[in-house]
Amino acid sequence: MSGSRQRTIGREVSLEGIGIHLGEHAAVSFHPAEPGAGIVFRRIDLPGKPEIPATLDHVVDTELGTSIGRGEARVRTVEHLMAALGASGISNVRVDVSGPEIPIRDGSFLDFLDALEAAGVAEQQALARVAELDEPVVLRATGGQSYILAPGAGFRITATIDFEHPAIGRQTGSFDSFGAGFRAEIAPARTFGFLADADELHARGLAQGASLANTIVLDDEGVANDGLRFPDEFLRHKIGDVLGDLTLLGSRLRGHLVVERPSHSGNIELGRLVAEQLDHAPAAPAFDVERIRSYLPHRYPMLLVDRIAAVEGGRHITGIKNVTINEPFFQGHFPGRAIMPGVLIVEAMAQIGGLLLIDSVGNPRDKQVYLMSIQKARFRRPVVPGDQLVCEVELLRFRRGTCKMRGKGFVDGMLAAEAEFMARVVD
Repeated sequence: MSGSRQRTIGREVSLEGIGIHLGEHAAVSFHPAEPGAGIVFRRIDLPGKPEIPATLDHVVDTELGTSIGRGEARVRTVEHLMAALGASGISNVRVDVSGPEIPIRDGSFLDFLDALEAAGVAEQQALARVAELDEPVVLRATGGQSYILAPGAGFRITATIDFEHPAIGRQTGSFDSFGAGFRAEIAPARTFGFLADADELHARGLAQGASLANTIVLDDEGVANDGLRFPDEFLRHKIGDVLGDLTLLGSRLRGHLVVERPSHSGNIELGRLVAEQLDHAPAAPAFDVERIRSYLPHRYPMLLVDRIAAVEGGRHITGIKNVTINEPFFQGHFPGRAIMPGVLIVEAMAQIGGLLLIDSVGNPRDKQVYLMSIQKARFRRPVVPGDQLVCEVELLRFRRGTCKMRGKGFVDGMLAAEAEFMARVVD
């Protein structure tokens, strides 16, 4: 995990157009979101305005584009928009869509990137999730594609495509996928298609919105459009699609990806393999007791955190309190029937949540967290000597130094207590 921060946009921004496959008009608007919210699409044209998180788990189709869905709600061809978000390092944004498909615009990534830059990128206090690998990931995808992702700083994609059409042939290139490099070398590259496939696609209800204004069209003689933006524009667009699909990983990917004949299905397969490897990587303790003591002012007998097991993306933290018979509160709660007081279980959650907040701001040793309110506290089972209380605390909202959190305490995997609380970070 690097020290980079999560990002959102500074203000709302919108654009509109038609979808390349369904040919239907749609507007899309970007809205700032809280730290830890992630990228979430919302179908504002449907009853209830259903939300679809932009994650690998919600990919429902990869034919001629990447589509995500949840329940009956779908959003098609999200890859160009996702590439612009990924290249900008934006972690949290709500994307409202008034139709079933993202507008194709001119067929490139550039209009989405321009819209995000017009909105302004706002850095947030929470640390960003960064996917850093310890060893290479190798994939021979089911469609015959080849991927090798090696550890490294930044994110670079080296790709090769191979088409029999004379205007394309075999093309290879290597590009950085973030910042100015993406804007200059990848973002203007447009999608492409073959005129020979048009009738078959139209019969299937696809490519209804495709035209020379938004697609490089390849006929038997060459490129039907008025020239290319790059000699290898086809390759560059494929690399942008790779970035867009891998942005669904939900983390800023680090490394050097070498890919032969990339496809949407292969990109998603690689993303899932990377996610699986990250999930199985051995996790080092996030905070030991000395770091806890340096961040929290509490001391015996009121320090109720022994270890922090994991911190995830500035939004979720898992801490441990080992409950022993030597706890001083057992002398009076209760003689002959030792039970940890519910208020101290909530206090343990609050201390763990405080560590999440302090770790997300600058100069953590100069900050303190004060509890403001407790709501919805529920106690499901007693916590007694010998138990290990595992507290999971989730950040629900963080604005102007004030936050709302939800905590749950488990013993042996069973819910023992839960509560919501508000706190404030002060100097």
